[in-house]
Amino acid sequence: MRFIIGFLSGVLGLLAGWFALAALVVVFAGPDRDGGIAMGAVFTIGPIGGVAGFVAGVWLFIKIGLASQGASSPDAERSDAAPARTRVSRPFAVAVLVITAGLASWGWYELIRSPYLTHGADAEMTLSMQFRLPPGVTLPAQADDLELAVEDGDGRASVYYGEKWFGAGKWHRLDGDRRVLIASAELNKITYWRKVRLRLPNVPEQAWTLDLHADPYPILEYTPWRGANGAPASKIEMRFRLTADRCAVCAFRNE
Repeated sequence: MRFIIGFLSGVLGLLAGWFALAALVVVFAGPDRDGGIAMGAVFTIGPIGGVAGFVAGVWLFIKIGLASQGASSPDAERSDAAPARTRVSRPFAVAVLVITAGLASWGWYELIRSPYLTHGADAEMTLSMQFRLPPGVTLPAQADDLELAVEDGDGRASVYYGEKWFGAGKWHRLDGDRRVLIASAELNKITYWRKVRLRLPNVPEQAWTLDLHADPYPILEYTPWRGANGAPASKIEMRFRLTADRCAVCAFRNE
């Protein structure tokens, strides 16, 4: 028990000294545009503070973390009496364990529990989308006149139209007498909140909530066509699929 508490005390001192010295260097160095000073402070100068902090942590354990457990009898004052035994101070041990548990929980949450998708290539997945317009509704001449957004958690995913990869005329096609808009987006976050919003000129905004798991597996086949949230089926319809291809071009290879 003594070794564990002493070691943890040293590790906490190491972390405190490492980041404290690195923070002081960054503060006194002033603004850093390219991040070079911060990197040097953390990985070059910080270890010096870490060594000093480890020594300080062990020293504090010896001075504060160990409490005497000597006898209260008069014999304890004799020079030939047995040396007083020491034990780990309970308040010191509790403080060390609480701080260690707190840092471990924070490290797991921020560093180990990745916020990015795990089933895609390089933690990214391509959401391929198709929007089928009602008969008689046409698309604008340029994709720049469209407003398409994919909400991915607390942010927005990068959206691409077909013309970005294949040139003009490849971002839409015909399905009988109905125009179909083709687009894709890059998803990389674990989240239960994903929504697609589309607005065409002179057409009210349409929105679709994607029924996907927070960390979904690929969906190789397109889902059935469905209307926007709360809209009749005669309006704009959407379908999608999800692939593990990092490159958005791959989502259109089989079109």
